[in-house]
Amino acid sequence: MKRVCVCSRLFAMLGLAWGLACPLAHAGDAGGEAKMHRVVDGLLSRMTLEEKVGQLSILGADRGDLEALIREGRVGGTNGVLPGRDVAAYTRHMQQLAMQSRLKIPLWFMGDVSHGFRTIFPIPLALASTWDPDLVRRVHRAAAREATAAGVDWSFSPMVDISRDPRWGRVAEGAGEDPYLGSAMAVAQLEGFQRDDLAARDTMMATAKHFVGYGAVEAGRDYNATYLSQGELDDVYLPPFHALVKAGIGAIMPSLSTLNDVPATADATLLQGVLRQQWGFRGLVVSDFDAVAQLQQHGLAATPADAARLALDAGVDIDLHSGTYLDQLPALVRSGQVDPSRVDAAVRRVLEAKYRLGLFDDPFRYGNRQLAASLPLSAPQRALAREVARTSMVLLKNAHGTLPLARSGRIAVIGPLADDRADMLGQMAAEGQARDVVPILDGIRQAVGKAASVSYVRGVDVDSDDTAGIPAAVAAARTADVVVLVLGEDIDLIGEGHSRSTLDLPGRQRALAEAVVATGRPVVAVLVNGRPLSIPWLDAHADAILEAWVPGDEAGHAVADLLFGDAGPSGKLPMSFPRTVGQVPIYYAHRETGRPCDDTNKLALHYSTHYVDVANTPLYPFGYGLAYTTFAIDRVRVEGSPLAPSGVLIVRARVRNTGQRAGTDVVQLYVHDRVASVSPPVRLLKGFQRVSLPAGAQAEVRFTLRPADLAFRRGDGSWGAEPGDFDVYVGDDATATAAAAFTLTGP
Repeated sequence: MKRVCVCSRLFAMLGLAWGLACPLAHAGDAGGEAKMHRVVDGLLSRMTLEEKVGQLSILGADRGDLEALIREGRVGGTNGVLPGRDVAAYTRHMQQLAMQSRLKIPLWFMGDVSHGFRTIFPIPLALASTWDPDLVRRVHRAAAREATAAGVDWSFSPMVDISRDPRWGRVAEGAGEDPYLGSAMAVAQLEGFQRDDLAARDTMMATAKHFVGYGAVEAGRDYNATYLSQGELDDVYLPPFHALVKAGIGAIMPSLSTLNDVPATADATLLQGVLRQQWGFRGLVVSDFDAVAQLQQHGLAATPADAARLALDAGVDIDLHSGTYLDQLPALVRSGQVDPSRVDAAVRRVLEAKYRLGLFDDPFRYGNRQLAASLPLSAPQRALAREVARTSMVLLKNAHGTLPLARSGRIAVIGPLADDRADMLGQMAAEGQARDVVPILDGIRQAVGKAASVSYVRGVDVDSDDTAGIPAAVAAARTADVVVLVLGEDIDLIGEGHSRSTLDLPGRQRALAEAVVATGRPVVAVLVNGRPLSIPWLDAHADAILEAWVPGDEAGHAVADLLFGDAGPSGKLPMSFPRTVGQVPIYYAHRETGRPCDDTNKLALHYSTHYVDVANTPLYPFGYGLAYTTFAIDRVRVEGSPLAPSGVLIVRARVRNTGQRAGTDVVQLYVHDRVASVSPPVRLLKGFQRVSLPAGAQAEVRFTLRPADLAFRRGDGSWGAEPGDFDVYVGDDATATAAAAFTLTGP
């Protein structure tokens, strides 16, 4: 039996005593720190103002004078994620130019390494669906090894924006709607990237983005404004960032958006007040792409000089790409408009981070041409990509035991994404190449070999009104014993800049599904998408539905492993699936109203919170996911109640495999505060465990709760738990009903 307990590990992580935000470093001992300070002090005393400002500037390969600026020591770093280039050769060449500068301060190379570098793993939303931090840690360890072999030492990830609006395209890059799960996934990614020694040749500095509230943009429209109460910020949106700061994240990236009318890039209350003063963060703050210059578009800065001054004064150490610092800060310092000590403090943080990366010991430590050629797409990397892809997939429906399929008969594979390669990679796929992807169609054909016949018809395009291919799809379905219908979104509909006003299947895919279902053949729908979709018709009519997300290089093998039962589905949803876009934002941890939904009679329903045309509940709740077996969770009990302010509460429950096959369930712990100084959420996730059991077996799960785990932003503005009565629920999604109760005592 495999058991992975997240709750205790995460609680311990959140309480790390050294979390005054000193990034993981090889300079961590007293002697190393002293040496680092000597090196940095010596450089600062010799640097010109232009050289200092250069260290606060990251410029891209699109800058025409980039090489000249590097030779002059006026650039701190440049992009190292450049699809189509020999990145290892590029980073080495650029570092050689830096060694020609007066002070020979090494460059660093960065970019988005969010779900792989050359070997591409499932998108982050899919990784969160594993509910397996150890597996996610392994993925980012593998990605870091590939990236550093090519000379890339800094990742602009993880993205830890909580989002409850699937219209927003960037939900694909995050961990969904819940701060507890989001924090667990964030820390796992950090540990994969940085481990416990930033100076190791296969670790890289990580960046938590986007600080903060970007996932709550109005109308789900990317880059739009955000308005959040202090309670929402503290309880929902800040926790993943705080967890990463305590765990030693190297850098923070402010959001591109405004929070309560202030652009995050110029928000000193956030960057200086919360991040540095309250949390003690001592790492770097790097702007998002062109965000410093965009303070003019926000209407906060009248000139580029104003934009540079506002960003630096707010606490932004590094200007990413825009060149605004490079062009404006020297004159601002010389005219007295910017305090030179602010520049020195930012430069010190940059130099210290480079020292911790080991770049002053060996500027070329991160380039390994031999490893860069042999590691990506190697058998171990592909095996990990296949494992995590199938673990991330969520079985949404399996009527009549349709799945797993037999390797026999006639299988019709239909749909616009079945034979697709590029759309299996997702947005921000670093150095991934479509040619390396195993399409779903190929995976199915390889899995059945000659034991079954497999036909393929595209039917329709992903996002087109052309239905000319539907008759051929219907003909293929009629001659088949079972249909695998592969539907969803392509790369042009997910990720940054790709918000949607509808969550329906795009184009004429619904029409294709209706026509295929009408043949009467069993239909297994496989969804490839980067957000929750509203699919009530498909849920009502397909025999089985497998949510495959955007699965990466091993898409076809992973899907086939599950379709034919070589592995069992174990993924769980990190976001609620709405019935219709009109329910958005929809999430499990909502607050109860003074008039909860009451459908006991027409009058009661009329004066309670409800829709007249759809249920309040999601189509599939947070935490939901089926297996090829069934599980029962019962015998919930607590030990340690009443819970004292310094006490520990133990929650135990029994989980049984009540089906005929071995399987894995994710047992989830939810807590409800019955009465509080602000209206409490109906329940909050406070722990989870993956439990694997043979058929007929059972196990006990154990969770630990402390008063700090019950803390929230209270009615008087203070932070902490409040004495009173609580309910605990244990189950395998957010609608868990097995329950117990406890009391928290104290002042």
